[in-house]
Amino acid sequence: MVRFLLKRLLLAVSVLLAVSIVSFLMFFALPRDPVTGMCPKNCNAERLERVRTELGLNDPKPTQYANYMKGIFVGRDLGSAQGGECEAPCLGYSYVNSEAVSDTFARVLPVTLNIVLPAAVLWLALGVGLGMISALRRGSLLDRVSIGLTLTFASLQLYFVGAVLLLIFVYSLRILPTPRYVPFLDNPVEWARGLVLAWVTLALLFSAIYARLSRAQMLETLSEDFVRTARAKGVAKRKVYGRHALRAAITPIVTIAGLDVGAALGGTVITETTFGIQGLGRTAVEAVRQGDLPTIMATVLISALFVVVANIVVDLLYAFIDPRVRLG
Repeated sequence: MVRFLLKRLLLAVSVLLAVSIVSFLMFFALPRDPVTGMCPKNCNAERLERVRTELGLNDPKPTQYANYMKGIFVGRDLGSAQGGECEAPCLGYSYVNSEAVSDTFARVLPVTLNIVLPAAVLWLALGVGLGMISALRRGSLLDRVSIGLTLTFASLQLYFVGAVLLLIFVYSLRILPTPRYVPFLDNPVEWARGLVLAWVTLALLFSAIYARLSRAQMLETLSEDFVRTARAKGVAKRKVYGRHALRAAITPIVTIAGLDVGAALGGTVITETTFGIQGLGRTAVEAVRQGDLPTIMATVLISALFVVVANIVVDLLYAFIDPRVRLG
């Protein structure tokens, strides 16, 4: 198990290193001058040269990359014009926002985490639960209704569902406030009231996909020989379904869930834009629009980190779900 985990960690470090090199080359090594995208529009030649010096762009490219990576792990001095010392993890300085990129992320990253993680719990519980029940009652009225509902929600777009929920619960019935982020420790009730529409929107759409996937996997598993053998031996249905069939059916669902959650943590752009919440996704879109290259590069690294961590979690869950993984 330790070897298994070490291999995954080494692979994760290799992937993140490759992503950092590629994103750095796209940022610094292209023929165009990156300073023109970071400095305000009214920068003159003297100002551009000062920014170039402060960012260390006159140094050789390997030195620039080493300094950037050093800032992530131990921090670095950004110069007096950029706020001075930047503590680790230092992701550079944004001239568009006039602050260190790590300060921007410290403000917007908790917002995205508080949107995605509760929504993921909802869509997994609702989708997997409905799919499993539908498979166990194949051909029943519940099965047919669930198939119709999942087809309907799977075909809808997130911005449409979000707009409808806003119209009903915020502007018409006025039972919920305008979506906003309130830290959980400040006011748990307002935290939930401000983000519940975003959770429900994501849960409705994703749970429809997971319900169909769970139903298909469960039906396939129920037709396997080991399930028929357990039934022939007189094993209780609850034990057959819960201990044997469910563990076998849930393996591919864990894989897709890990990828979906990791990608969503990289930025729920449409959700944040629909509900007017400033999270990582919306910040990334604004950075692209404004040419804020340090923020763009940091967003790429953070998004890759989320995907890599999600894959490691999936691999660990595999080891607990399927003993063959541990033996391998």
